[in-house]
Amino acid sequence: MPLIAHHTQRVRQVLARPARVGAELLVLLLVAAFVALVVAVGRQVRAPLHQTVAIDLRFRALPGYTMLSLGRGFLAYLLSLAFTLVYGTIAAHNRRAERLMLPALDVLQAIPVLGFLPGLVLAMIALFPTREIGLELACVVMIFTAQAWNMTFSFHGSLRGIPASARDVAAVNRLGAWQTFRLLEVPAAMIGLVWNSMMSMAGGWFFLTVNEAFTLGNRDYRLPGIGSYMNEAINRGNVPAMLAAVVAMVVMIVTVDRLLWRPIVVWSQKYKIEDTPDADAPRSLVLELLQRSRLRRWFVRRLARRGPRAARRSVAVPAAAPSPAGRARALAGAGGALRWLVIAALAAGGVAGTLTLVRLLVALPLAGAGNGHDWAHVVLALLASFARTTAAVAVAAAWALPAGIWIGRSPKWSRRLQPLVQVAASFPAPMLFPLVTLLMLALHVPFTLGCVALMLLGAQWYVLFNVIAGAMAIPAELKEVATVNDMPRRQRWSRLYVPCVFPYLVTGLVTAAGGAWNATIVSEYVNFKDRTFSAFGLGSTISHATAEGDFPLLCAAIVTMAVFVVLVNRLFWRRMYRLAEERYSLNT
Repeated sequence: MPLIAHHTQRVRQVLARPARVGAELLVLLLVAAFVALVVAVGRQVRAPLHQTVAIDLRFRALPGYTMLSLGRGFLAYLLSLAFTLVYGTIAAHNRRAERLMLPALDVLQAIPVLGFLPGLVLAMIALFPTREIGLELACVVMIFTAQAWNMTFSFHGSLRGIPASARDVAAVNRLGAWQTFRLLEVPAAMIGLVWNSMMSMAGGWFFLTVNEAFTLGNRDYRLPGIGSYMNEAINRGNVPAMLAAVVAMVVMIVTVDRLLWRPIVVWSQKYKIEDTPDADAPRSLVLELLQRSRLRRWFVRRLARRGPRAARRSVAVPAAAPSPAGRARALAGAGGALRWLVIAALAAGGVAGTLTLVRLLVALPLAGAGNGHDWAHVVLALLASFARTTAAVAVAAAWALPAGIWIGRSPKWSRRLQPLVQVAASFPAPMLFPLVTLLMLALHVPFTLGCVALMLLGAQWYVLFNVIAGAMAIPAELKEVATVNDMPRRQRWSRLYVPCVFPYLVTGLVTAAGGAWNATIVSEYVNFKDRTFSAFGLGSTISHATAEGDFPLLCAAIVTMAVFVVLVNRLFWRRMYRLAEERYSLNT
């Protein structure tokens, strides 16, 4: 018997060897890809600034362009994640700060990307007049503005929804602020944060064409990337290059989904609030291989050891060190001086910016200009865009709510459809706008109505991803109770599924509305070769003002859009958030 056991163990080791080899190869492949990404972005950042940018439409240039776009997307995502964790935590813990921070978030979400892209690009060029780093920073910040808001709203909502009993347990166990954040708050928000992270990457790709292919008048501020490649192909009418860009984008999205998002989604399921594990839990081959990797375990152990060593070095006090009280007073004094300097700088910048903005707004006449360059035109354009964005969000909710619940409550269909959903959501819709516009015109659909479909292409995924996250977070116990009580399908939807996902649905609708308002800029004003399609609205007004350099009209349109969206959020969406928190949260 011992001999048989020995041979059985030996056979298992031999059979497990290919899996271990595959795990190590996967880790090495991921490290090599990360190094290649860093090198590609680093070379571009250090490159000299070119007055005229030539985009190579040969197929062999696409892999390099794709790597550059992917690097910008991930840099913006890391910036968005850091912003989410810091901003969302402060707003959730400080009610006084929350009253200011959430409206500020509403304003920032409402401001259209294209509205302050010209100013940011010119500012970055002034800071870095000889290097591409200025344009790269501007592009990353623009992608960040399309990523951060829905992640922050989701994280803040999850923290506010943590039950008081869980916080009482943390207090009884005397967990500090960092331990509470790491052991309670981040796990409670993990599922929503993961799905909104995927949505954030998709939102970043939405403005890829605009960010990488930006021009101002006769000045060329384009960056080499898959967005500028597609834009150049559209301008030249090069159909093979357009198809090649579509294929490259799909390959990139699928690869990132398989190697990154799918493993993270599976890993995040361990943070579901339930006592009974799901019998049909999702799986990921990549995650299983990484868990077997010895290289990964070695790296994690090294990282864990360096943390305590760094902490011990930071608390080590030399013999001639000043007293703790003296150090504390010195740090307090330096911190106070730095805080007041920052406040003074922000105040001075705010005053200067406000004066400039007021001068531009006053320069625009109230009415009677006759050419659409007055406040009356801006108000009427606002109403037209509001009707379109409302229609787009309503259509998105009508199909994404049932589809998201169906996908999220079935691990089997979630595995099958997640790659397709990720590809559809991540693909930059503006790349398809010219083709969709031509299709709608061929079907005799007026562009003033057809641009609602263009807005829908960018807004609907916010709703779908949030509903999927909510459906996946439904505890297995509640589903088992519905099964035991033989609850009819209609009652399951009305009494279980929809109420459970309602908080996630509200977050998705808010971010979808913001996405739809941003999409007005690229959906109400579409260029294809030598043809321009325009629909009366605030988005087309912003695009016209940017193209013509009409800064009074541009500022008036941007301020009007921001103020209106904030008012809608405060008067309507804030009440929906309160309703979701008080009546439909699983954590109450």
